[in-house]
Amino acid sequence: MNENEQQPKKNRKLLPKILWAIGTVPMLAVAIVLAGILVLNSFYTLRENEVAVLKTLGRPESVTDAGIHFKIPFVQSVYKMSREILGMRIGYDDTDQSVPSESEMITVDANFVNVDFWIEYQVTDPLQAYVNRGTSETILRNLAQSYIRDTVGVYGIDEVLTTGKSEIQTRVKTLLSQRMLAEDVGLGIVNVTIQDSEPPTEDISKAFEAVEDAKQGMDTKINEARKYESTEIPNANARADKIRQEAEAYRQERISEAEGQAARFNELYNEYVKYPLITKKRMYYEALEEVLPSLKVYIDSSGESGTQTMLPLEPFAVQTAPAAQSQSSSLQPEEDAGTTE
Repeated sequence: MNENEQQPKKNRKLLPKILWAIGTVPMLAVAIVLAGILVLNSFYTLRENEVAVLKTLGRPESVTDAGIHFKIPFVQSVYKMSREILGMRIGYDDTDQSVPSESEMITVDANFVNVDFWIEYQVTDPLQAYVNRGTSETILRNLAQSYIRDTVGVYGIDEVLTTGKSEIQTRVKTLLSQRMLAEDVGLGIVNVTIQDSEPPTEDISKAFEAVEDAKQGMDTKINEARKYESTEIPNANARADKIRQEAEAYRQERISEAEGQAARFNELYNEYVKYPLITKKRMYYEALEEVLPSLKVYIDSSGESGTQTMLPLEPFAVQTAPAAQSQSSSLQPEEDAGTTE
């Protein structure tokens, strides 16, 4: 057999090897691609503001920890949800236009009012939020409208437009939170805010603006009165303290004076008990000194009958000034009555 005959035989042996090599390359590429897909589908990542529901053959479980997590490719699937605070408009749309079917309400005093609310909520239970993902927000909207109307309906229009907003917000939030917890749809209420409230007509709006201005004026007057009160009350207290101190000092003075008079009377009484006649005479002379403080009186008791004679000699001795003459004439009747038994 020559070389030309052996060459086809060699080619026939190499052909299967070449074909096998050619077929192995794409299979290897496919295997690499499949391996990459498996690896990529074996892990998932949650950010800080995300939660997830991991389903294993249809059985869900909650995953709330941020970071990288493992899952079985093609057996387990992940449904991610944001746990950021979301908002819901009640009474107005995305263009800030009023939605009358949601905003128009009636108050307890039979007045109509337009009130817009902003509801803030977030996912609190990933499993229930996943199960009710198609209806949870609808449930929240319906319940919010119901509790808003019920709450506004127990307040007067004046409170809804002015002073009662904070109380209405708190009450709606409390009732809605309790009901959402009972419904167990996986959403929780964060806050409820009244965005705007106004009367349905312009005339009523102007009237309430006037009422609000009057209330502000009233508040201003009240503040001014309180300021005056805070200034005047300390001054009045200070004056009252001064009067009390003066009264107390006067009281003590009068008590001391009364006690002194009582002590002098007791001393005088003790002397009177011992020497009645002498004490009477001394009291008589002291009384004369008080009644006639500027008159010099001489008592003469040298008579044989023991009669005492009062001699006001000075007015008769001094006759130079008109004042002395007047004093002498005024004292002259006392001279005639100066003799006492």
